[in-house]
Amino acid sequence: MHMTETISSARRSILRGFAAAAVTSLAAPAMVTEGLAAEGVATEGLPMRPAGAAIATDRAYWAEVKRLYAVTSDVVNLENGYWGVMAEPVRREFIRQSDMINYQNTYYARLRAGADFDAVRAKVAEAVGAAVEEIALTRGATEALQLLIGGYNRLKPGDGVLYADLDYDSMQYAMNALKARRGVEVVKFDVPEPATRQAVLDAYARAIEANPKTKLLLLTHVSHRTGFVMPIAEIARMAKAKGIDTIVDAAHSWGQIDFKVGELEADFVGFNLHKWIGAPLGVGFLYIRKDRLAAIDRDMGDEDFAETDIRSRVHTGTVNFATVLTVPTAIALHQQIGAAAKQARLRHLRDYWVSRARGFKDIEILTPDEAGSYGAITSFRLAGKTSKADNEAIVVKLRDSHKVMTVRRAGVAKGQCIRVTPALFTDEADLDRLVEALAVITGTKTG
Repeated sequence: MHMTETISSARRSILRGFAAAAVTSLAAPAMVTEGLAAEGVATEGLPMRPAGAAIATDRAYWAEVKRLYAVTSDVVNLENGYWGVMAEPVRREFIRQSDMINYQNTYYARLRAGADFDAVRAKVAEAVGAAVEEIALTRGATEALQLLIGGYNRLKPGDGVLYADLDYDSMQYAMNALKARRGVEVVKFDVPEPATRQAVLDAYARAIEANPKTKLLLLTHVSHRTGFVMPIAEIARMAKAKGIDTIVDAAHSWGQIDFKVGELEADFVGFNLHKWIGAPLGVGFLYIRKDRLAAIDRDMGDEDFAETDIRSRVHTGTVNFATVLTVPTAIALHQQIGAAAKQARLRHLRDYWVSRARGFKDIEILTPDEAGSYGAITSFRLAGKTSKADNEAIVVKLRDSHKVMTVRRAGVAKGQCIRVTPALFTDEADLDRLVEALAVITGTKTG
């Protein structure tokens, strides 16, 4: 075959793929075997999800889920809180969309991107239980929350804003910046340790009572430091009774925890899609309850959208088209596996190692075993080891000597700690290696 014929054949193949993608790229699948195929994504599929309470420990089913992920075998990666690995069907879709964008370029962007992005917004809204007019896509939860905090316009000089030590660093910075931007008093308090649901509720009640000028409260649904799941709805109701608005950081929760946005009872929420939903890096969204839109300013005076349109609250310029277009495939896989099943599995994996390590010499588990107060993430520290150097040394030892990847976390009032975050591709054997490593490090005899 001549070179020109080869190139022409390749072009025809590419164009056929793009033509198919144009028709099917934003289908709304319910099953991986059918739905992802309807999205134009080749996949081996999954067996039917087993019913009943035993879903979390069905090793055969989760071994099939693990097959959807291509990850390094050089180390057991238990640092999956940074972002979520794309499953292979999602990764392939991302590559396909990237090829399409690169091939069609501005022809696609000018003619079709707007309608496709609207369809993605609608899919996200449906999945999280919101109206489409309550959702605006962002490049991640950090951007979403900075826009909500910085754009909140109900503060006047002398008012107070409140946040806790377990809140995310970037969000703390944004709250601190309100002192100069809005002339408010900024108050930070510490979440009790070890945390329990009631102790946390009591701590927030005391903080609100001690700061009667508070008008805005930052809350974190799942702490990136310890994995503690905050009783958001109860705290939001407590705050609302005092005339306090809440902005909720849900960067780590949706996809790890099974919930709809209305259950948080908060008017302003920032989400990630590249953590526990497993979309490509660089996508999230913000939620503003439709009757509260006026409380958030337009982003830098945006005029691309009407002031009554939530999209005027985000102005980021050109985004990664392929990233956004891959979101429906990530949501499809999330829904095929099932939010409740994911939550149950991740909690099982967490319990699997914590139940054994909790009794080890000098180990302090920072995340309680209390039902509803944890998901996948749990942090620990060794007694007396509270410094950056102490915890970094343990992280290095786990990684280099035992081939187990974890991460040091700072910002906890009582000292630094080490975060352990399994994922859907983690299995019990991976956690056995962690437990064995901790037994060696602590000098605990097992067996």
